[in-house]
Amino acid sequence: MNPTWESETDPDPVRIGPGGWMRVALRGSALAILVFGCLLVLLLVRLIERPLFGVKRPVTPFITQFVCRNAFRILGMEFSASGRLMSEHGAVVANHSSWLDIFALNARKRVYFVSKSEVAGWPGIGWLARATGTVFIERNPARAREQTALFEQRLLAGHKLLFFPEGTSTDGLRILPFKTTLFEAFLTDNLKNTVCVQPVNVIYHPPRGQPARFYGWWGDMDFGTHLIKTLAVRHPGSVELVYHPAVPVADFANRKALAAHCETVVRTCHAARTG
Repeated sequence: MNPTWESETDPDPVRIGPGGWMRVALRGSALAILVFGCLLVLLLVRLIERPLFGVKRPVTPFITQFVCRNAFRILGMEFSASGRLMSEHGAVVANHSSWLDIFALNARKRVYFVSKSEVAGWPGIGWLARATGTVFIERNPARAREQTALFEQRLLAGHKLLFFPEGTSTDGLRILPFKTTLFEAFLTDNLKNTVCVQPVNVIYHPPRGQPARFYGWWGDMDFGTHLIKTLAVRHPGSVELVYHPAVPVADFANRKALAAHCETVVRTCHAARTG
């Protein structure tokens, strides 16, 4: 299990007035209805979709995308994206600042996240992750071959897998070194000449008058408190996605070279957009 990133300074204090609690109630209720109402619809559709199409999911990803797009409308956050979406088979890699990244990246592109196996057991989040087709992995060398086979199955079925090479979320003000382990899965004989990897930046702009790291979620920060803070803010900020050109895996000698290229692209864009 990867250690969480810790800031040298404590998280900013959360102060919510009466108006903020009203926004929490209204936005929170609407978000819950959207997420869990559509989850029920997705599960019902999956009962038909799964026996007909197996690992392929021609319908349910559109439900996930609908939820994530409208979640930002409920939160009051502006959402924008630039760059061409990858049409080739392959994976997407992005920097990681918050649980909101999952909504943002699903809102623009139909993807399937790669997550540590522990997440599957988390109440609420684990249920959503399983329902939306998340690929769960164990950091266990003994299961490496089995997990590589799972990656191949999903990628060759046309799924766009997405993972966060930093391995943990941050305050959004920095890019951590990319870990190379998961990049190895794309260098197998069955995939190397078939798939591409697309780097993506997720950039948050804070609400008016709030610190730049407002949407960052790191260390042992409580999810519930962070969610309430996000719901309560009077003038919400925005999230911006930048899609960079996808690169063929076959162009790189090894996983370290591929990871280094993706990290450089993401790091350069982050510095340009937030510096």
